[in-house]
Amino acid sequence: MVLAKRPVGMVTESCFETTEVPVPPLGDGEALLEVRYLGIDPTIRGWLDERGNYMPGVAIGGVVRSNGVGVVVETNNPVEYPLGRAFMHLTGWQQYCVVESDPFPPITMVPEDVELRDVLGVLGHVGVTAYVGVLVVANPQPGETFCVSAAASSVGSVAGQIARMKGAVVVGIAGSAEKCAWVTDELGFDACIDYKREDVAGRLKELAPKGVDVFFDNVGGELLDTVLRRLALRARVVLCGDISTYNLDGPAPALHNIRYLMGKRARMEGFNTLDHWDRYGEATEQLAAWLASGQIKHRVHELDGIDRAPEALVRMFSGEHLGKLVVRL
Repeated sequence: MVLAKRPVGMVTESCFETTEVPVPPLGDGEALLEVRYLGIDPTIRGWLDERGNYMPGVAIGGVVRSNGVGVVVETNNPVEYPLGRAFMHLTGWQQYCVVESDPFPPITMVPEDVELRDVLGVLGHVGVTAYVGVLVVANPQPGETFCVSAAASSVGSVAGQIARMKGAVVVGIAGSAEKCAWVTDELGFDACIDYKREDVAGRLKELAPKGVDVFFDNVGGELLDTVLRRLALRARVVLCGDISTYNLDGPAPALHNIRYLMGKRARMEGFNTLDHWDRYGEATEQLAAWLASGQIKHRVHELDGIDRAPEALVRMFSGEHLGKLVVRL
């Protein structure tokens, strides 16, 4: 699945087209992955623009970049890439992916007792992002109010559960009554605000009368500006995502309330999991233990067929999913 044209504003399915080409022969040290699942993440939208984001933009006619998980079906490097073993990699939207020796970003071998699609969510970069963002960047303390936007998303739902285990009072913000019910009734959040039907500022004043100590933000834009007005003294604002602005055809909304950072002696910090790759093993081991014990719960929203990858990306931004969004090949 390749990029046919660059989106202007909201991404649409017409931006992509399917092509069929021969699988290239393997070079020295290379292996061939048969891709089983694709992870659909907001960062894909940034790669569709010519400027890209933390990686260059995808060229017109180029395979759409994304994380995926696949199984080695041919190898010229049986030590690093044994036949039959599964790996998570930046596979892109394609059925087969050639993997070089020592690739970047690093490739990760999947433990044999793990569901393949889970390594694209709670046991992969999604879970590690939540783990690092909460425990390393935010460091919530018992009794503090921890607010997370996109609370029913793959990252937001895990981040809130980790903060709850640290003893924080967790308030989610999500876009439907169903999503709010899931994060409170099943995931154990203390409260959740439906931003489409409730007054976020008013509800935050009610739920966090002393202010928000940590805001784990996946949305940006007007929602971020609203929460900045409700910060507690020495609050931490963790910038994990900016999904509300990814499809804008023009400048992002101004943050009128950023001045409150100074008055509250608060800090606002962005982060990228790639800067904490040394914590990957530690994080996935701990996440697997929490998952096995039932302390972490998650959902996967699955679509079938590579031809549905564009639809899945559109769903990502329309909010028509719950939990981690994947495409099964």
